[in-house]
Amino acid sequence: MSSKENEGRTVRYASTPLTPEQVAELRALAAMPDEEIDFSDIPEAGEAFFRNARRGVTYRALKRQLTIRLDADVLDWFKRHARDGKGYQTDINRVLRDYVEAQEKKAG
Repeated sequence: MSSKENEGRTVRYASTPLTPEQVAELRALAAMPDEEIDFSDIPEAGEAFFRNARRGVTYRALKRQLTIRLDADVLDWFKRHARDGKGYQTDINRVLRDYVEAQEKKAG
């Protein structure tokens, strides 16, 4: 659809305003020290829970557009190994991120 066809189709939602009682309850909870929080109704996450955990899976880094010069053969390799020639920039970013994380781990 073109932007003209979409004109007037934007739907906006707003949450229901909180009552004064709800606002007061949220303020009281925010002021509560961690030591006073009752966790008894939350089951403990044991070792099995964390066995397959991966850090940052839902994290989406802010992307910046830039111009970078790569060796032609390196760029060609990524394009050849990308799905239908698409996603090669994501693959390059993944390789760079893996390298950065390995260097940070090494630096301790």
